[in-house]
Amino acid sequence: MYALADCNNFFVSCERVFNPGLNGRPVIVLSNNDGCAVSRSNEAKALGIKMGVPLYQIREIVEKHNVVVFSSNFALYGDMSKRVHLTLRQLAPAIEIYSIDEAFLDLRGMEHTDLDAFARQASALCLKNTGIPVSIGVAATKTLAKIASKTCKTRPELKGGYFLHKQEEIDRILANVPVEDIWGIGRRFSKMLHSYGVQTAAGFVKLPPDWVQKQMSITGLRTWKELQGESCIDFSDHVPPKKQICISRSFASEIIDYVKLSEQVSLFTAMVCEKIRKQKSAAFQAIVFVLTNRFKANVPQQYESRLITFPVATSSTLEINRAVLRELSFLFRKGYAYKKAGVILTGIIDDNAVQLDLYDTTDRLKHARLMQVMDQVNTRIGRGTLAMATESAEGIKMNRQHLSPQFTTRWSDIPVVKSFG
Repeated sequence: MYALADCNNFFVSCERVFNPGLNGRPVIVLSNNDGCAVSRSNEAKALGIKMGVPLYQIREIVEKHNVVVFSSNFALYGDMSKRVHLTLRQLAPAIEIYSIDEAFLDLRGMEHTDLDAFARQASALCLKNTGIPVSIGVAATKTLAKIASKTCKTRPELKGGYFLHKQEEIDRILANVPVEDIWGIGRRFSKMLHSYGVQTAAGFVKLPPDWVQKQMSITGLRTWKELQGESCIDFSDHVPPKKQICISRSFASEIIDYVKLSEQVSLFTAMVCEKIRKQKSAAFQAIVFVLTNRFKANVPQQYESRLITFPVATSSTLEINRAVLRELSFLFRKGYAYKKAGVILTGIIDDNAVQLDLYDTTDRLKHARLMQVMDQVNTRIGRGTLAMATESAEGIKMNRQHLSPQFTTRWSDIPVVKSFG
């Protein structure tokens, strides 16, 4: 038995926690550089604002209906996500973090519990502890749990929790789930299923299993079995280390100066190195890339990258940054306007498996101690407290005209409560 906890309109809900006056009003949160709507309140959805629509296309709706617009505040959202996950860990033997706003709960061994009541109480506790509304669906499989969680969002009478287990209820709900909304069925498979007249999850489960496996491989058959109530997707409370880590951004405006570009790339390098150390890994290779604005056909275009191979796998910001900036100097072309850049670490292994080179002249123990101190200080006081001189002191150059304060992660932004007595 599994549960899926899914935060409702998560980014918008985070903004509402610290500004209750937003409740009942249409609110959207934009992607990087204030590009597209990536989170919408129910009121904004009712106005016809679609997920992923560019802001310029809905400007008239925003102005006409006084839609409140926010830039993405990932420092806030990440911290609020941790708080939700902390509450969920108190309720189940194990949780599997699926995304910033979703987590599976392992309820095996709790089958004799009133799971309807458990789901509602868990939802209420998350709201009490964090202020975030969470829909919790419980079912025999992960796929059905996701469907149950989604059902909560459209049925307020369920009070945030739903145990989907009665076959007649499963059949009724599957009949109203479009096949493209089934977890595990992507755009290609949904298009194929539509061509065969399969429009809903109910129609999908009626297909012969041999046909499903032939047309959709073992992955499709696994989804088919999950909808039948047979658990096929393993639960894992351990997040495997990433095999590739990338930090890249599009800039608010094109960069034509090498120094400014190198400052941004150096900042990306520091961020990606922090990530690889966090998962206790090291990388044999790094890739630095730059590209111009492909939508401006009348200017010189470039999309180019350089691969760096290290003799010894490393996670040292100093070592990787030195190599990245060296290659960036070869990529940079005077007179070109760069819209995006990034750094990728690949060839990743466990840091305990790093093999040293007999001719290596780098003091790796010294690097490791320095990186440890840097990470500890930046974690405790704030990212960027200790940084390389080559990093941009102004941060990433992005459009964030509607950014809210970092209420929980920056001392200067912590809300002040005044009492009068």
